[in-house]
Amino acid sequence: MKIAILTSLDQWFIPYAEQLNREVPNSKLYFDHIELTETFDIVFILSYHKIIETKYLKKNKHNVVIHASALPQGKGWAPMFWQVLEGKKSIPFSMFEASDGIDNGDIYMSDELELSGYELNEELRQKQAAIIIKMCLNFLQDYDTYKTPKKQTGKETTYPKRSPSESELAIDKTIKEQFNLLRICSNEEYPAFFKIDGHAYVLKISKREVDE
Repeated sequence: MKIAILTSLDQWFIPYAEQLNREVPNSKLYFDHIELTETFDIVFILSYHKIIETKYLKKNKHNVVIHASALPQGKGWAPMFWQVLEGKKSIPFSMFEASDGIDNGDIYMSDELELSGYELNEELRQKQAAIIIKMCLNFLQDYDTYKTPKKQTGKETTYPKRSPSESELAIDKTIKEQFNLLRICSNEEYPAFFKIDGHAYVLKISKREVDE
């Protein structure tokens, strides 16, 4: 089978896309869908943030997307981080066929990511990438099992896009109350911060071993 992997430039997923590229023999890695001039059996569209026109999707047999929610629930932006913020420790993932709608394609398979509740941003991304790679490899290894997708069923919900301003901590709440927000903040891209008396302060978080 001819396999392509598509992700966005300047994206957290790039090293993991490169890993998947290495693990899938003869696959090709792309950073813009307009570069996909060939026809592929499977295009894995992973952490890609451009709208792909239907004419590009029609060229390939499968255009596979993986989303961190139990679709049709949790469509939209940053679904895993929204669920961490909600206090969830079990995050569902859905693999589906890309379409001209928002996260509304037919589903190939589902999986579940179990969290301890103490992972920070970087570790959350690592675990997210690991299950994405696992699902892609499973799809290839058991293609006959997964190749026929099923329609989405159930109530549809959508998460909005998160902005850096949503990393603001409330000074009248405890750290424990806001720990899940701290967990999803990125120290470099969208760090936690708080405001007091007209001043703003940035907080960075990292994990260290507890002294015995």
